[in-house]
Amino acid sequence: MLTTIRSHQRSFILGISFLLPILLMGSYFAYRQMAPFGPSSLLTVDLGQQYVDFFAYLRASLLHHPSSFFYSFAKGLGGEMWGTDAYYLLSPLNLLLIFFPGRFLTSGIMLILLLRYGLAGLSFAWLLDKTGWQKGPRIWAFSTAYALNGWMIANQLNMLWLDALVILPLIIWGLLKLFYRRQAGTYIFWLAVMMVDNYYMAWMVCLFTLLLVCWLMPEARTWRARGRFILRYGLSSLAAAGVAAVTLFPTIYALMQSKGTYTEQTIYSRFEYFPFKMLAKLVPGSFNFDQMPSGQPNIYIGMLLMMAAFLYFFNRQVKLSRRLAALGVTFFFICSFCYEPLDLLWHAGQFPVWYPYRFSFLFCCWCIILAAQTLRPAFRPCYWQLAPLLLVTGAIFAYVSQLKLSYLSSSQRWIGLGFAAISLLCLAIPRKDSPRLYDLLLVCLVICDVATSAFTSLNNLAYVSQDEFAQYTTQLDQAAKKLRQGDKGLYRVAKTFTRTKDDPFQGDFNSGDHFGSTLEPAIPNFMGAIGQPAGDGFVTYANGTQVTDALFGFKYTLAKQNLATPTLPLSGYRPDWRQLPTTAKTGNVVIRRNPNSLPFAFGASSEILQLPHTTLDPVSYQSQIMQALAGRPINKSLFQVQNFDSVQFNNVQTSRQITGTLFKKQDFLKPASIRLTFIPPTNDSYYLTLGPSVKDDASISINNKAFAQSSNYRDNVVINLAHQQKGQPVTITFRLKKMNVWLQNVSVYRLKQRSFNASLQTLKQSPLKISHHSSNSITGTVDLKRQQRVLMTTIPAARGWHAIVDGRPAATKTVLGTFMAIPLAPGHHQVKLYYRPPFLILGVFTSLLTISGTWLVLRYQVRRRTRGRTGTDKPSTD
Repeated sequence: MLTTIRSHQRSFILGISFLLPILLMGSYFAYRQMAPFGPSSLLTVDLGQQYVDFFAYLRASLLHHPSSFFYSFAKGLGGEMWGTDAYYLLSPLNLLLIFFPGRFLTSGIMLILLLRYGLAGLSFAWLLDKTGWQKGPRIWAFSTAYALNGWMIANQLNMLWLDALVILPLIIWGLLKLFYRRQAGTYIFWLAVMMVDNYYMAWMVCLFTLLLVCWLMPEARTWRARGRFILRYGLSSLAAAGVAAVTLFPTIYALMQSKGTYTEQTIYSRFEYFPFKMLAKLVPGSFNFDQMPSGQPNIYIGMLLMMAAFLYFFNRQVKLSRRLAALGVTFFFICSFCYEPLDLLWHAGQFPVWYPYRFSFLFCCWCIILAAQTLRPAFRPCYWQLAPLLLVTGAIFAYVSQLKLSYLSSSQRWIGLGFAAISLLCLAIPRKDSPRLYDLLLVCLVICDVATSAFTSLNNLAYVSQDEFAQYTTQLDQAAKKLRQGDKGLYRVAKTFTRTKDDPFQGDFNSGDHFGSTLEPAIPNFMGAIGQPAGDGFVTYANGTQVTDALFGFKYTLAKQNLATPTLPLSGYRPDWRQLPTTAKTGNVVIRRNPNSLPFAFGASSEILQLPHTTLDPVSYQSQIMQALAGRPINKSLFQVQNFDSVQFNNVQTSRQITGTLFKKQDFLKPASIRLTFIPPTNDSYYLTLGPSVKDDASISINNKAFAQSSNYRDNVVINLAHQQKGQPVTITFRLKKMNVWLQNVSVYRLKQRSFNASLQTLKQSPLKISHHSSNSITGTVDLKRQQRVLMTTIPAARGWHAIVDGRPAATKTVLGTFMAIPLAPGHHQVKLYYRPPFLILGVFTSLLTISGTWLVLRYQVRRRTRGRTGTDKPSTD
């Protein structure tokens, strides 16, 4: 009976630990009227610009085409997805998104986020209960502080990382069992789960387990016992990695081809900022938008718990050697927050792009563990212990009050000082006189403290409205659905409106846009070379020409019907699309078909195999590619320079040469501009090239109308100016935003339509006739003409792609440093292309072998312990 009562009490404590964070954050989200509670949403920064589209991709993959888990043509021009999934999407909670289609995806995101808050509280409460560090309702103070710590609040938009807070306490419990009981199963299982769930956070957790090992070492009685534990720890960690090999092996390879190429080669021994600046993070609500790109670690856990963690080092009930080890771990953390080599170590050799000190959740966990071991029911600090705490607290607030920081207001400082004063009083009050009232004060104080900090921090952020997301998503999904209903083939889609660079994931169609951490550098390098906005980690097909539309299989285009409609933000200017035949209309989107588009694979001249990249002019490079593919002389350009008919200079110096000239304001107080006008002598397409230096120093308009253009690019871009506008003046105006502007690579080109058509007809002679296709395989036939000895594809080359031609494996070549091509003899061929993530098979076998071997070893150890208990020999105390 007593056991049943205790079991019910324990379940009640754990249940409230789960519900408290959910109720607190759910109330805040309802107060902020976030969907489904109102017209706002949780979408902000990367959650709104990237992750929400990945969630839509996951849902579409689960329901419609599972093969896209391995490869997707919606990732830029095409890219592996296994490593991408391992970073963004392998949390089991994401499966709930199946029930939230389209515009309702934001409600699914809120549900998952609230569950993560609750599970983090539950997980930590379970750890405290199992270890006995805290018991009863007191657990709620520590579990809620853990779930609502400063890192969690600052990074709730980075939902791909949040599972780490749920799994971390379970790994710690497994490590404690490994140390005290020599039982490795729990540690191996949960560490493997962490590695599968998110390898990036798992790296940080693994480093943290090393620090915990250092903290536990003084508990071992002999050096022999310590050596045995280190051996068990090392082997168990390797076993966890082996279990997770099915994701780790392919992912590591994918990282080496993408994100891993940005690893720092030179490490400097220096501090990143004045270390005392991080003391401001000990004030509640010390976070705002400015802290996202660069700032200090978010480590707030409440005044009382931070003080208790400080008192751990003065607690004589803990062995001195253990306290010294804890002090070393704490010092290592603090140095990691400001010393560059240690910062890089935690982030696997790469400086974070936004969201610095991503490992600070581990410090939060560490401090709460120290606090939990200090604030035992019988603990009452002496005055000699409270005196240094009072001095340190006063010094911190005195220092912080002198700092001018955008994320700290005077009210926040006073609130923090108030919580600090109450916390000191709470520590000074003896618990024995009224235990229940004291525990109630403890729980209420900590919960109010961390909740105030959480709400203050989140109030500093702006969010996307639900209507903005829902209306755009609905119109995009309708257009994409209409396309799939009318054409189930393999093709790419271009558009002139954009919400994010991952719209293809959101709408489930193939395109040339992508923003993600696992994008292979070859793709943005190539896209930038042909005049598209691109950078580290992103590409966008916003500045296509007739040449690129044809070569890369952009068979359909999506454009706004009513330019005044704000729900579809413009991102490109393509007058040459206006003459394309309309195939359908949905809402405010008009769908046009490009009759000139080529398939994903077609017969081409072998000259493409040797084409060098010797020009920085994107239109010249486009011409060379197409002419080489068609077997024509590459020096016969498809584009011709078009001179300007007139130039007007307003408040800048005059110049005979436009491109490459640095224009300066003559009167600093007056507006300045350069107006370039040309009259198209033909109905051909005309394109403007523009260097990256122009975008920051001048605004651009065409015929006195501002046009949409991506503002984020690092290479020369190509902009369509005119089509079918013979004899109609076209005026380009550059208005200076600063004191001067360098008109870098500003030139106008005419596409020689007849020459383009001739080359295009040559390439259309031998298309790959696709009989079957999926996200990672293509099957079809091709008839190569006599002059065509290459099957050219616009599929990015990757080790995972394999070719079977006429029933035999065929070698592939990488052309243009980017795409896959197959040298073939003229004639008829059966072709099959398929993609398998490199090292996936090896990973599967490694995982199966490790699971089998680990199970056998653990089972043997259980039997051995069982025999030891029933025999005469006593178990070892090592």
